[in-house]
Amino acid sequence: TIRKLAGCTLFITGASRGIGKAIALKAAKDGANIVIAAKTAEPHPTLPGTIYTAAAEIEAAGGKALPCVVNVREEQQIINAVEKAVKTFGGIDILVNNASAISLTGTLETETKKVNLMMDVNVRGTYLTSKTCLPHLRKSRNPHILNLSPPMNLNPMWFKNHCAYTISKYGMSMCVLGMAEEFKGEVAVNALWPKTAIHTAAMDMLGGSGIEKQCRKTDILADAAYCILTKPKSFTGHFIIDEVLLREEGVKDFDVYAIAPGASQAPKEEKKASGSQHEGPGGAKATAESAVAETFRVIQGAMSEEYVRTTQGVFQFELSGDEGGTWYIDLKTKGGSAGFGKPPVTADVVMSMSSADFVKMFTGKLKPTMAFMSGKLRIKGNMALAIKLEKMLTQLNSKL
Repeated sequence: TIRKLAGCTLFITGASRGIGKAIALKAAKDGANIVIAAKTAEPHPTLPGTIYTAAAEIEAAGGKALPCVVNVREEQQIINAVEKAVKTFGGIDILVNNASAISLTGTLETETKKVNLMMDVNVRGTYLTSKTCLPHLRKSRNPHILNLSPPMNLNPMWFKNHCAYTISKYGMSMCVLGMAEEFKGEVAVNALWPKTAIHTAAMDMLGGSGIEKQCRKTDILADAAYCILTKPKSFTGHFIIDEVLLREEGVKDFDVYAIAPGASQAPKEEKKASGSQHEGPGGAKATAESAVAETFRVIQGAMSEEYVRTTQGVFQFELSGDEGGTWYIDLKTKGGSAGFGKPPVTADVVMSMSSADFVKMFTGKLKPTMAFMSGKLRIKGNMALAIKLEKMLTQLNSKL
């Protein structure tokens, strides 16, 4: 096996856990030097790992580690870590801008301190770390900057549910766009983004218990990053999706990356709600209208005291499209109920989506978490209850 990154020095922000650490461990197997530029020096009450536990894992994998306390919001901490890296390892060959802050909230729900955090970490932190490392990267034989940020798509759906977060991540992508051109021929600058959700501590907090079954391991991004970072510096200015690149590299089995094998594959064809096959006037098949109504009829029939006892929530659905209107599921009042109109008591959760996506969600074709993250589903209210509803959907799918 050719150890392509042997002796190379990687400066990775946010490398104490998650995707950053996975990329570090992949490079460490080649014998690379890893600068762990992250802010967790003391154990966090809920998040696993520190810069020191990550350093131990990196050295056990075959690399050399330099743990540095770095909050990318603090320019002097970045400068100090870069100087220490150059003094320890003689230079910097690769920068991975992985540190990121996230809040998937609407404009009115996003506190100013959260906006500041996302802009400072995602945009300003990426820019300043790149600026500080670039003089040293230009001295390397095959230098790379890799930002963990998405391809830029100006479709409003990517902005409407979490405007501040999207702006901040696109800021990282714009750094790729500008710096790739500015340093063409000297330093490769690219972006990497996952095709599907990746299981990290942040995803656990966003999605709650059970979300990992819909996710892939961080290994897929580590493998994709390795492919990019071992290419020549002429490979620059690209916005890369992990699965697309790995397929081009010859990978065929993506189940190896799934937390629950099979979850990363496209879901099976949607099961049709009973009654949706009825022919309408002129032989046309039933529309989403009858499918939505039939779905609520099935939900009503499946109501049980057990669902009510374990859920204790009222859900209101604001549907657009073929059957625009308000529907509800009451899993709080004794016996439970579901149907058209507003719920009998104030809703704990309000979900907005198209009627077509609603039917897909309740028949298992569209996962609620994926619908939310892609902008197809907007949720207001108690997120923990929304997750409970998702568990109920899994049990109901066989009846729908």
